[in-house]
Amino acid sequence: MTIIVALASYLLGSIPTGYLLVRLTGRKDVRQFGSGSTGATNVLRLKGWKTALPVAAFDILKGFLPVFLASKWFADPVFAAICGLLSVVGHCYPFSIGFRGGKGVATSLGAFAAIAWAPCLGSLGLFFLVIGLTRHVSLGSIGGSLAFPLIFLAGGGAPAVAAVALAIAALVVFRHRTNIKSLLKGQERKLGEKAL
Repeated sequence: MTIIVALASYLLGSIPTGYLLVRLTGRKDVRQFGSGSTGATNVLRLKGWKTALPVAAFDILKGFLPVFLASKWFADPVFAAICGLLSVVGHCYPFSIGFRGGKGVATSLGAFAAIAWAPCLGSLGLFFLVIGLTRHVSLGSIGGSLAFPLIFLAGGGAPAVAAVALAIAALVVFRHRTNIKSLLKGQERKLGEKAL
């Protein structure tokens, strides 16, 4: 049963929301523009808020549901967190479009919210603070993702769950490696700039 739930977590995460909605609304491959990601930030640059908001909402749900349901079905918070990790892996590497997906930010947010909502709010606050100060969504995403496992652990969370959360954060950081290079060169796009 756990194998089925784990596989379902990956498959749910691998639904390429941004790719599908951009295809439906404009017959374009969102990965050919901007950052090359299927996530809401790149969709925002290409198609605007009306398309980006549904993408973000569904991507968050993709991370939330596997953790939430696994925590209800199994008395194992570590396994529930692993289901969240698998969903983020699915979002980043969806089999249906050649394993080229998003950067895992919204999906990891959903997973973090299901693991522990209070630390998630703290990391979300840092996310918005960094974006407000710098207008760099990538920098806010990296900071917010890394903050969650630290806040969770500091608040008395189980170390094993924190380790899985750190793995999720590490994947988000890894997916932003190009952004990190652009940030260091001062060439990173800011929020509101159009995709080219």
